[in-house]
Amino acid sequence: MKSNLHTHTTYCDGKNNPEEIVVSAIKHGFDSIGFSGHGYTDFDPSYCMKDTDGYIREIKALREKYKKDICIYLGIEEDAFCLTDREKYDYIIGSCHYICKDGRYYPVDSSIECMKECVSAFDGDVLKLAEVYYSSFCEYILSRKPDVIGHFDLITKFDEVEPILFLNNAEYIKLATGYIKKAAQAGSLFEVNTGAISRGYRKTPYPQQELLYTLLKLDAGIVLSSDSHSADTLDFAFPEAKALLRDIGFKYTYILQNNEFVKDCL
Repeated sequence: MKSNLHTHTTYCDGKNNPEEIVVSAIKHGFDSIGFSGHGYTDFDPSYCMKDTDGYIREIKALREKYKKDICIYLGIEEDAFCLTDREKYDYIIGSCHYICKDGRYYPVDSSIECMKECVSAFDGDVLKLAEVYYSSFCEYILSRKPDVIGHFDLITKFDEVEPILFLNNAEYIKLATGYIKKAAQAGSLFEVNTGAISRGYRKTPYPQQELLYTLLKLDAGIVLSSDSHSADTLDFAFPEAKALLRDIGFKYTYILQNNEFVKDCL
């Protein structure tokens, strides 16, 4: 079945309104589409939803309007530093877009320049940066147990367009592997996210291949998503991502069906 649960609209930092997304999903043969607007972050309101109530009303209205054509789910992408009322949503994607150091929140994915500033805050020690990022993220994951863990290794976003900070560092790989094993204890599904591919930053999805092998060994569940910010990227690089997952050894992903996550063969 064809589905994407990580979808952004003009309610946050997306390019299209929700109905345009639904129409595109139907046109491209989707069985279901899930909306996951960025939950409000009071320390950085630049990219997140301000009108959450309006968002909820509109997605519910669209679900009714298009119920004969497609299943529509109401979700939210919650940042680890700002929890939401999960009772209002069909599912939660739990992500971490920041590192907090000395009371300041550094975004790790907004731009290369911001990431460089973050590295500077750690005096160039990328292993220390990764340690702080993953320890905080895993603490959130284990306590919150979100339905889906979003782009686990987001800090590697710019590694393929700038001098590599993480992906060629064996000590980093060891550190990230340890933390993804820890995160898996929550029992949440891990997102295989093609968003950075659509935006030209990566050639492969999050998490990186070594971490995907670890998830396979742990028998952890995965969800394929495009982290779409426009109507034309809802299934971006899905065939390539599915081929990669099959090569690694995965037999199925999970999709949301009738408000329950079920297996879907690759």
